[in-house]
Amino acid sequence: MTMINVKNLNVWFGRGRDRVDAVKGATFAVERGDSFGLVGESGSGKSTILRAIMGLAPDWSGQITVDGNVISGRRKPAFYKQVQMVFQDPYASLHPRHSVDQVLGETLFLHGFEGIDTRVAKLLDDVGLGAKFRFRYPHQLSGGQRQRVAIARALAAEPQILLLDEPTSALDVSVQAEILNLLADLREERGLTYVMVSHDLSVVGHMCNNLAVMKDGEIVEIMGVDALRNMQAKHPYSQHLLEASV
Repeated sequence: MTMINVKNLNVWFGRGRDRVDAVKGATFAVERGDSFGLVGESGSGKSTILRAIMGLAPDWSGQITVDGNVISGRRKPAFYKQVQMVFQDPYASLHPRHSVDQVLGETLFLHGFEGIDTRVAKLLDDVGLGAKFRFRYPHQLSGGQRQRVAIARALAAEPQILLLDEPTSALDVSVQAEILNLLADLREERGLTYVMVSHDLSVVGHMCNNLAVMKDGEIVEIMGVDALRNMQAKHPYSQHLLEASV
């Protein structure tokens, strides 16, 4: 079953002569339980697609369908129980004056959950932290620990879909693999659907089943991960990306 269906998506910023077309005619589909990658150089429109799905890009046209429901206008609370996003910079995405307990507790409260204390403890266990981190503040955590808190916050709503915007690019290389393995385990355990943005083809090869290659706001090729691993891209730009990654 198709979980996310994007058809002819256009996203732009500004008006008139100042208009910048960030995404042009993007079309792709993600099956339930799949992990789909968006790859390309900086400025190619990858993150903008995620922002459009989340309702963070006000000017767009085309069609976005999530679990059979066509998305339009302001997202409803039910949407955010189904779809959550993990951002690139875990420090910027966490309130510096809120403890881990506050971050997770307030998120659970906003989504209408009860038994918040128990749920906070379980979320911390699920992301490999634990009770000793519950009352720490972001500045008391390493980058990897902050990203684990950000993932826990995204999981608090019990979503079916996670949008991952370069979730490891701000982390030390030694920590990146730990976070990627955590995300892979969570997807398998919870049956989650992922859309992951990355400029790192090795990350996409590890995490994703299928991927779209973007250049200058357009999807130039969609391929399976086997084609990626076997250097079997068809579009010249995709071939260039693969060659540059070796």
